[in-house]
Amino acid sequence: MLPAVAWYALFFLVPLAFIAVTSLGEVSGYSDIAYTWTLDNYRYLWDDFVGDLHLYRDIFLETLKLSVVGTLSTLVIGFPLAYYIARYAKHKTLLLLLVIVPFWTSFLIRAYAWLIVLDPEFPVFRALGLTGFMERHEILFTPNAVYIGVAYNYLPLMVLPLYAALERIDWSLVDAAQDLGDPPWRAFRRITFPLALPGVLAGSLLVFIPLTGEYIIPVILGGNKTFYAGNLIAQQFLESEDWPLGSAIAMVVIGALTIALVVYARALGRQEQHS
Repeated sequence: MLPAVAWYALFFLVPLAFIAVTSLGEVSGYSDIAYTWTLDNYRYLWDDFVGDLHLYRDIFLETLKLSVVGTLSTLVIGFPLAYYIARYAKHKTLLLLLVIVPFWTSFLIRAYAWLIVLDPEFPVFRALGLTGFMERHEILFTPNAVYIGVAYNYLPLMVLPLYAALERIDWSLVDAAQDLGDPPWRAFRRITFPLALPGVLAGSLLVFIPLTGEYIIPVILGGNKTFYAGNLIAQQFLESEDWPLGSAIAMVVIGALTIALVVYARALGRQEQHS
């Protein structure tokens, strides 16, 4: 395991240590960093969160909302798709290939593709407006456009672990439950969903974690009008050149993700004990 541990330490733990050390410094002059080992950046963020400023609290709450909505939307869309592929599809390999195909394209290109699709002058929107089916609302450069882009780009990360969990289910258990009088919904609640729960937790984690630092989709589809934690960190590093504050914000996000990982590990452990 030494090569894997060395790779992990070199490209994750060492950069993380640099960020942690930088978060304890302060700006000196225009853009220099003085490593004064102070917690002022964290105090500033805490005072903003519990005080009356709320400069960053609303951004953190919007980031949490984006992560939760994105995770739930991919779960709602991805679970029926994974369920169909695992239980009923005849050409599973082909359907899984279609799910994976977007990963063959650059994340940036996929985001720019929705920039074209969500344009009010796109033929689909123009046709719907002419037929009176829907009014030509501006979706582009709104939070709704960001949510659509997130659901599309992160859907494969939810479908694949769901499919892996559903594929291992013995469907004769569901058939037996229905033969003994359970309606389909009760059989799903009592058998299918508990057995698929590890896939639900794994997919939710794979979507939730990167969404807390999502940067590209809000910039492209949101027009940089809606700020999230990823945009805020980039602004501190690239525009304000306040690297200590940007590092402190990044460490706060990492701390929140660590809590999410602990909750996930405990939930998975309890599920394995019950199973």
